Amino acid sequence: MIKVLKRSIREYKTASILTPLFVALEVVMECLIPLFMSYILGKAQEETPDTTLIIILSLVILVLGFFSLTFGVLSGKFGAIAAAGFAKNLRRDLFFKSQDFSFENIDRFSSASLVTRMTTDVSNIQMAYGMIIRITVRVPLMMIFSITLTFIMSIKIGIIYLCIVPILGLILFIIIKCAMPLFDKVFHKYDALNASIEENIKGIRVVKTYVREDYEKSKFQKSAEDVRHDFVKAERIVAWNQPVMVFFMYLSLTVVSFFSAYLIITTNKTELGIQNISAIITYGTQILMSLMMLSMIFVMISLSISSMHRVVEVLNEESTIQNPENPIYEVEDGSIEFKNVSFKYSKDAEKFALADVNLTIQSGQTIGILGGTGSSKTTFVNLLSRLYDTTEGEVLVGGRNVKDYDLKTLRDQVAVVLQKNVLFSGTILENLRWGNEHATVDEVKEACKLSCADEFVEQFPEKYDTYIEQGGTNVSGGQKQRLCIARALLKKPKILILDDSTSAVDTKTDAMIRKAFKENIPNTTKIIIAQRVSSIEEADQIIVLDGGRIHGIGTHEELIQSNAIYQEVYSLQNKKEEEDNEEEKNSIKNISSHS
Repeated sequence: MIKVLKRSIREYKTASILTPLFVALEVVMECLIPLFMSYILGKAQEETPDTTLIIILSLVILVLGFFSLTFGVLSGKFGAIAAAGFAKNLRRDLFFKSQDFSFENIDRFSSASLVTRMTTDVSNIQMAYGMIIRITVRVPLMMIFSITLTFIMSIKIGIIYLCIVPILGLILFIIIKCAMPLFDKVFHKYDALNASIEENIKGIRVVKTYVREDYEKSKFQKSAEDVRHDFVKAERIVAWNQPVMVFFMYLSLTVVSFFSAYLIITTNKTELGIQNISAIITYGTQILMSLMMLSMIFVMISLSISSMHRVVEVLNEESTIQNPENPIYEVEDGSIEFKNVSFKYSKDAEKFALADVNLTIQSGQTIGILGGTGSSKTTFVNLLSRLYDTTEGEVLVGGRNVKDYDLKTLRDQVAVVLQKNVLFSGTILENLRWGNEHATVDEVKEACKLSCADEFVEQFPEKYDTYIEQGGTNVSGGQKQRLCIARALLKKPKILILDDSTSAVDTKTDAMIRKAFKENIPNTTKIIIAQRVSSIEEADQIIVLDGGRIHGIGTHEELIQSNAIYQEVYSLQNKKEEEDNEEEKNSIKNISSHS
């Protein structure tokens, strides 16, 4: 785990090394000050004190104090640089890693969990790292120097301190051991809390439409209460830390003060002088304060260990889809072939989502795909651009297995307009150039004409410089779909997949888009997933999917004659269309009669 995390330190190694170095120098200065003070007190007790020497020693203490302050400031400065830089690199590494994930990897972690790991978990690791390079260096050095100097002054007092340290260490270990599992549990509940927030924000319009604000508040309150409950349980255990440490600190100082006084009286100052008491008590305070600091470090580290595991889990995750060793960088044409293809989302799943698919599609053909909910229509097309890999069999594009292509090359030539249309914050032009960052304004306009997006874009006051809100909330569903189609067209792909991408578009515009495709991109293979038969009835072939299997393949006329599912869908949609037309005619008659 440490080996994986330390890769993110990179350019902040110098700051990470200088921090403990300055901390060590600060500790040396702090430990020397009580020693010189004790020496001054000893000289002051002499019958004829050397005033000059006392002044010199006092100036030495001032110099030591100045250097201690300087080294402390420098250690704080470099520690902050190292911790903040480490966190920056860690977030970058997590984000870059997640960008390489396949859909399967993302399904495993969930978006809410990835957000928690990049924010809360990294912040915890940042605080822990800052403490590790400063306080975990300071504490052992302070204890070693203080105990050593105490032994120099009095072996018996040094033994007392030596006995107290392991007792406090054991108590600290017990507290941390009990608290750690609870902190680990809390972070899993953070994921649930973030998921609740993310879901609510994404669906805020639905929430308000159905007046479910109170229900969402109640759901959030429950998630927040779960986090609070577990945190309280963990903090109750950790709360024992400070009072226990303070109790033992004052107990040990009382014992040391009593024993020191006893030694001075019984040995007539031969074994221990009065001047040594202040230094011994100071060292004792430093030792015990170091233990208290150590306890706080362990609490913070125990809190961050769960975060470290979660972050390392993402960093160690390898994408299930990788580039081949010698990838192909050119897709010859838009031909497609499925050979005995079966697919399931999980290796442990009992049933295949897609099973026994054998299919050949010629380059330039228009293919329609029809099927009920859960018939694996989206799964079918996701295999073409390697958003998922087949479990069995192989998918060929341009006569070559998709696994042989360079991923970028393949996905540039197999453009997918996903079922969930997403636009990013920025202008319309910036969004469309996701398809081709070097596209000219004329090329963008041409793509918009093909997708019938130009008719509404040109009506905006700022046209292609119109700002799109995050998620495309300031445009309608149909407008969003047409912009996404234009974005895919700018790739100039050999295969264009529309995954139910015209569902929010009226039938007239849908027909215009299909006509534009037929006339302007005849050599591009077009795969259209649709719920409306009218959207695919002119396709060269129509594939009917049912339960993850091909139920029928043919033209509209062939399927009307031979396929029960297609006949039923066509009949239902035609019946509804006739009813709608009849209703419209009746409305017109009523209006005419009233006139």
